[in-house]
Amino acid sequence: MAATLESSSGPDFGATLARHGIRALSRNSPTTIQVNVGKLCNQACHHCHVDAGPKRTERMTRATAERVIEVLAASPRVTTLDITGGAPELNENFAMLVERARALGRKVIVRCNLTVTLELGMEWLVDFYCRESVELVCSLPCYTADNTDRQRGAGVFDKSIAALKNLNAVGFGRGAMRLDLVYNPIGASLPPPQAELEAQYRDELARNFGIVFGRLLTITNMPISRFANQLRVAGNHSAYTSLLVNHFNPATVEALMCRDLVSVGWDGRLYDCDFNQMLEIPLGGSASTIWDIDDVGELAGARIATGSHCFGCTAGAGSSCGGAIA
Repeated sequence: MAATLESSSGPDFGATLARHGIRALSRNSPTTIQVNVGKLCNQACHHCHVDAGPKRTERMTRATAERVIEVLAASPRVTTLDITGGAPELNENFAMLVERARALGRKVIVRCNLTVTLELGMEWLVDFYCRESVELVCSLPCYTADNTDRQRGAGVFDKSIAALKNLNAVGFGRGAMRLDLVYNPIGASLPPPQAELEAQYRDELARNFGIVFGRLLTITNMPISRFANQLRVAGNHSAYTSLLVNHFNPATVEALMCRDLVSVGWDGRLYDCDFNQMLEIPLGGSASTIWDIDDVGELAGARIATGSHCFGCTAGAGSSCGGAIA
């Protein structure tokens, strides 16, 4: 592994930590295994850091998925399996991962784009979510059609609303049946305050569509892959990078998701987070694949590989898979 564990391109995140008197990032004993089961998706969103889409062929095989469950079973401190993609539901091993993780008594989070539940042949999904008591984190970048369709494609907003109504109808968004929404900014800006935007979402969706949900999670667009290319075409990649760097917030560092999470790629390789996975920055510790460990607790104390993209998680109120940090 690199001596500095710092990606060489862009502003130096490690040096910024040092200037604020913060030690280089290291991992606690992980409580979450996040699994990216592949890049196949029924959508091709402008902001997607995975560069997922209908033509992608990368997918997690049965053998890799079964190894994920073996490691999960052998990792007693891990409470959560977080499944993402692409659209994770399009992987043939998705149901197996959910069922076996739930049988082990672990919480399962599914990162759902909503419209996949309306695809031909996917009619079983809503009942499956309900039966397995998964927690849904669903993308809805705005409560208006224009902004959502501009980011995710024509007609996506109407389909997303229809999917949300179906989920509400079986109880998601109420009580213990968790349904959270995710907001990403439309352009090169930081998200607004999460609590204020959540109140707006709650009012607009309830008043216009009768939709209820749990929390709104605001997530900063990362200058990676498709969104990075969009920034370069628009000529504001440098300006956006400067925005993130200039809004570095040291109060976010302690709660960064990489401290308590291990990311597993579709091919079984291990990473410090999903963003590092997309940039192919190897895990900061000694293990490189899920076959190199038995219990992810073995990774506790390891240095976390960082790079200039880490400013995206530490700008303003911070950003993580669980929304704002500070």
